[in-house]
Amino acid sequence: MNKSVILGMALTVTGVFLLAYQGFRFTSRERVVDLGPLKVDTEKTHDFPIPPLIGWGVTITGVLVLVHALRTTKALES
Repeated sequence: MNKSVILGMALTVTGVFLLAYQGFRFTSRERVVDLGPLKVDTEKTHDFPIPPLIGWGVTITGVLVLVHALRTTKALES
């Protein structure tokens, strides 16, 4: 397999993944009060959205790289 074919497939799969999930969420712990033996923690949820435009851009770029790689491979074979 050509490196361009692998790159195209990786970009396409990554783009589809980004379109499916459109971001991720994680939770962090934060200490609010620390007075000797009294410790109060809180959990804070953070959202990291990924716009669908980025997913579409990565997917289309991957397909274009894949098509170009397959065309140049077939041109070299004949």
